[in-house]
Amino acid sequence: LIAPIAMEEGLRFAIREGGRTVGAGVVAKILE
Repeated sequence: LIAPIAMEEGLRFAIREGGRTVGAGVVAKILE
């Protein structure tokens, strides 16, 4: 990621590159 952001379990996220979504999902478990 370019900028760190706060995330929590159950949060939906999308990874975009060049204006299109290349990945998406839901945070299942926080490791650290």
